[in-house]
Amino acid sequence: MSHFLSQVPTFLPILMQGVYLTILVTLGAFVLATALGLLWAFMRVSGIAPLAWTARTIIVVVRGIPGLVTLFYIYFVLPDLGLSLTALQAAIIGLGIAYSPYMAEVFRAGIEAIDRGQTEAALSIGMGWGLMMRRVVLPQAIRVALPPYGSTMVMLLKDSSLASTITVAELSLQGKLLASSTFENTAIFTLVALIYLAMSLPLTAFNAWLERRLGAGR
Repeated sequence: MSHFLSQVPTFLPILMQGVYLTILVTLGAFVLATALGLLWAFMRVSGIAPLAWTARTIIVVVRGIPGLVTLFYIYFVLPDLGLSLTALQAAIIGLGIAYSPYMAEVFRAGIEAIDRGQTEAALSIGMGWGLMMRRVVLPQAIRVALPPYGSTMVMLLKDSSLASTITVAELSLQGKLLASSTFENTAIFTLVALIYLAMSLPLTAFNAWLERRLGAGR
């Protein structure tokens, strides 16, 4: 234990260089996954058959492809088609696309949990579909969707390590490079695990706080 603690001041500053990219990849992919997930969810519950079928097909196809393969395709294949992206851009887009079906199912479950009588009443008083979603459905759906939504963000934070496979020097790759040069595998990867845990716990706590706050407002 004392040996590990003595090495922390040496290794931590180097690993923290990767934390910045880990957070950047996570936030960028999370925003993209949320936007795409909302789009797929709205298409699925729109009641328009072609839109619902398209969204359902996208969700099934993307969910059936490993996130790692999605990253490889965007980073290695798209340049052959004339679209070159940096490793960071490819990581954000790839993980955002890979997680969008899970976000879509979270949002769809929240929307469909709302009593149909409320939507019918909103439409009967002249609300358009968009206004009904904003004023009636989404405020209630958020309460239902929040727990899995927060859990998905924690999962995405951990899966940001996949970005290391396309040379993004995030936390896990920094740890691997540092371990290969110092051979201090135990100390370095223990520290990497603790850093991931330190980033995940506040997200989990914040999500629990939001659940309690929104639940109290019902």
